Amino acid sequence: LTLFTKTATGPKVSETAKIKIDILPQPIRDGFVKLIQPLIDFFIKLEVNPNVFTTVGFGLNVVAAVVFGFGHVHWGGIFMLLGGICDMLDGRVARGTGKVTRFGALYDSTLDRYSEILVFLGMAFYFFRVGKEWVVIAILIAMGGSVMVSYVRARAEGLGFECKIGIMQRAERVVYLGVSAVLHEVLLIVAILIVAVLANITAIQRIHYIWAQENGRKGDTLPEGQSFDGD
Repeated sequence: LTLFTKTATGPKVSETAKIKIDILPQPIRDGFVKLIQPLIDFFIKLEVNPNVFTTVGFGLNVVAAVVFGFGHVHWGGIFMLLGGICDMLDGRVARGTGKVTRFGALYDSTLDRYSEILVFLGMAFYFFRVGKEWVVIAILIAMGGSVMVSYVRARAEGLGFECKIGIMQRAERVVYLGVSAVLHEVLLIVAILIVAVLANITAIQRIHYIWAQENGRKGDTLPEGQSFDGD
């Protein structure tokens, strides 16, 4: 992730600072993609509908939510990570088979949001049962931040902006929460706190990023049918 601090200079936006922050190093991302590439190629060869992976991933996250709720944190993390792998597969298979559709993008994004909310609720239910209400509060903050990260991007793109930046995007959230849950409950609590802070920072970061773009696009009008209010 590259963070930009920008200042407006007339009709253009100048880049005054550039800070590199990467909480999920690119070599790790590239290494994992390389590891599952034979599987991706296999599904591309079979021309599997990418929506299948979206649906399966959602199902795995539902299982993760239920398992978390019953207190099986280790298995909850495993199912969450498996759901994350499906989330990686659907986009790559869609591009590889030429089956990229607007409905597919909407379907994927919608089920991703439901998946995150259900998993967070499963965690919250468990920690409430064991009397750790403060963790429940952190989970609700993390869930709110995670949803807002996606909402800001969707709203920005609906207004004609590009908005794919952020320190704690979905991939980072899945990896941090899933891996920590697999390792130990205490690490999961730490990861929840990290997500609670950084997800909300990411939402604010995206708002600032769009503000910076807007300063470089003075005189632009909203796309037809768009307004400053509503969803």
